[in-house]
Amino acid sequence: MEQLIPIFPLEVVVYPGDELNLHIFEPRYQQLINDTVKNKKPFGIPTVVGRKIGLLGTLVELSSVANVQADGQMDIKTRGGRIFNVVEFRKVYPGKLYSAAIVTYPDIDEKGEAKVMRQLVADTRKLHALLKVKKQLPKPESQLTSYDVAHHVGLTLAEEYELLALFSEVERQQYLRRHLERVLPILASMESLKEKIQLNGHFKNLPGFEV
Repeated sequence: MEQLIPIFPLEVVVYPGDELNLHIFEPRYQQLINDTVKNKKPFGIPTVVGRKIGLLGTLVELSSVANVQADGQMDIKTRGGRIFNVVEFRKVYPGKLYSAAIVTYPDIDEKGEAKVMRQLVADTRKLHALLKVKKQLPKPESQLTSYDVAHHVGLTLAEEYELLALFSEVERQQYLRRHLERVLPILASMESLKEKIQLNGHFKNLPGFEV
């Protein structure tokens, strides 16, 4: 079923369940947020990639509004909901400053492979260790999905958008698996190289070689 929704295009990929905090300063989006509060309805964030609005995005629910200033600027917290596909963009939502889109909602398969997911989590933690990054995953390990780890493995914006376009959890898991299989060996070799450089000039305890 097609639906007309207000949209806020951004250079960001929002996955279902994501928490996104934004500072709102443009008058048209101040109006959008005020209407969202008044109507208690979500708005859409289609992803902008390479200065072009993509045909995929995510509905977000407004969680809270804070720090509202005299000029209308505000800070908001949102949470990602359903993924949508844009059928048609509209320059303005009827009678408003902000834009709109007619969208449909694809069916999303959320059933993945538990064994693959466990390996993804292990590899994600290995990646963080190599990068010396301390970052908590958003849920207990048994509850994690591909959406939960996608922002934690160093995907580019274009790659995150490609993942958004995969409606099968098994396909999303495999996409992340391939990415980690590419980057982990590179990072491991760079870490080894860094250790060799740091050791250069140190006293070395090497065994002699029999002539």
